[in-house]
Amino acid sequence: MTFSDFIITNAPVLLVAIPLLAAFLCPVMGKISSMVRNFWVMGMMLVTAAVAFILAYRVFVTGPVIYVFGAAAANLAIPLDSGGIPIRIIFTVDAMSAFMDIICAIVGVSVLLYSLSAESRNSSLEGYYTLFFLMIVGVFGMVSTGDIFNFFVFLEILSLASAGLIAYRIDGGLAVEAALKYFILSTLGAIFVLFAIGIFYGQYNALNIAMIAERMQFSMLDKIALVLLVAALAMKCGAVPLHFWTPDAYSMAPSSVTAFLVVASQASLYGLFRVVFTMYNITMNCVTVGWIIIIFGVLSMVVGVTMAIPQKDIKRLMAYHAVSQTGYMLLGVGVGLAVLGNAGLTSAFGFMAMEGGIFHIFNHAMYKGLLFLTAGAIIYRIGTRDLNKMGGLGHTMKYTMIFFMIGALAIAGIPPFNGFASKLMIYESVYLFNPLLAIIAMVVSILTLASFVKVFHSVFMGPKLPEYADVKEAPLPMLIGMGILAAIVILFGLFPQPVVEILVAPAAHALADQGGYIASVLGGA
Repeated sequence: MTFSDFIITNAPVLLVAIPLLAAFLCPVMGKISSMVRNFWVMGMMLVTAAVAFILAYRVFVTGPVIYVFGAAAANLAIPLDSGGIPIRIIFTVDAMSAFMDIICAIVGVSVLLYSLSAESRNSSLEGYYTLFFLMIVGVFGMVSTGDIFNFFVFLEILSLASAGLIAYRIDGGLAVEAALKYFILSTLGAIFVLFAIGIFYGQYNALNIAMIAERMQFSMLDKIALVLLVAALAMKCGAVPLHFWTPDAYSMAPSSVTAFLVVASQASLYGLFRVVFTMYNITMNCVTVGWIIIIFGVLSMVVGVTMAIPQKDIKRLMAYHAVSQTGYMLLGVGVGLAVLGNAGLTSAFGFMAMEGGIFHIFNHAMYKGLLFLTAGAIIYRIGTRDLNKMGGLGHTMKYTMIFFMIGALAIAGIPPFNGFASKLMIYESVYLFNPLLAIIAMVVSILTLASFVKVFHSVFMGPKLPEYADVKEAPLPMLIGMGILAAIVILFGLFPQPVVEILVAPAAHALADQGGYIASVLGGA
């Protein structure tokens, strides 16, 4: 086997193994020198991203990849009619998983490059980078695993690493308080997930997602497990009314961490969608569950944007907007579930709603990550998050201002940026389902635009304040990190159709095709 064949064959496990290796050797590299450490973390992140793209290409070209740990290729699947149960750890990477892998890889590279300068003033950077790579391990593991218990394990890895990074700067105890709130709620959510896993194992003697889906009876215990999983994962993705950890955690974490916390929240969103589509699907009342997700979405949109408008802390304002934008994803996929549950795979606008929600996951990771990074650049130079103490920074931080404008116009759904492309798909499809929901979504976008116009004026417009006379542009690594995300925001806005056809539509179909997922794992079951 050649080296390239080895990479292609083992790409699913390498997605977890490489960042794990990077995490545990980072303290050793830091003992040598800070330069060696920086080369190590950036190099390992680039290698991880390359593996993610290789795996995604393989999935989108040839179909789902099933990787069984410790088993030969001939034993990847155990047919149900033989009475067997897949007992080994299995990674199941379909188009939806690969879609999430791409998001994690892009944001990971941008944020880590940004961190080289943004965090350079701080101590204990070996611990920072170790925890950051453990976050990456958690996300890749959650979106790749085919085993519900291992999903729980990777969820816990992600939660612990995230809590450590939220508390990283301490900030007079406020960051520690935010991390403690996040940790307590994450622990509560993890207990819910563990209870649900116990219910599945007790009933079906299985932990494999495909096996549970095949044997699902939708008994009262299964309904209880569904409620536990939906509540836990909705809380972890920051959906209203379970969003109360989000403003504190997002605002107190370093901006580079906050940008990746967006992806971490989306991994939980992926878990929520995987549960309702792949594990339960037609056995449950899709209309009822779809409407529950829609209600989560509408509440998140409205409450998020309403709470964002009066904020004076730039990062807290953006945190509430992150909650609001999560609502669009929930709305699109919830409408898709409600429609496809009745109409099956024949409903065009049901699939358009799903595609819009899934496309918005990608777009939100790009422009929201960009906005948090611009906020970090501002704080890095002037040392305050208070909008009332800012002004005139457009004179000296021109590139940061441009990147902020790109992110702000994208989040508001203004063409030709990527946020417009996904929101338009959501508007059109949701209008056919329920016009009132589409109107609410449009009003929220208008309020979002108004909010960011206020922020733009407060931060960048007006005369240069005397105390900021010597403020300089952000360092080059920070600008490059922001530039990568800004370029994708523009590119996906200018050419949305190829992105939908190549990435989004396969992901939506993979998520909706429960039978195909089960067959790929269980050998034609």
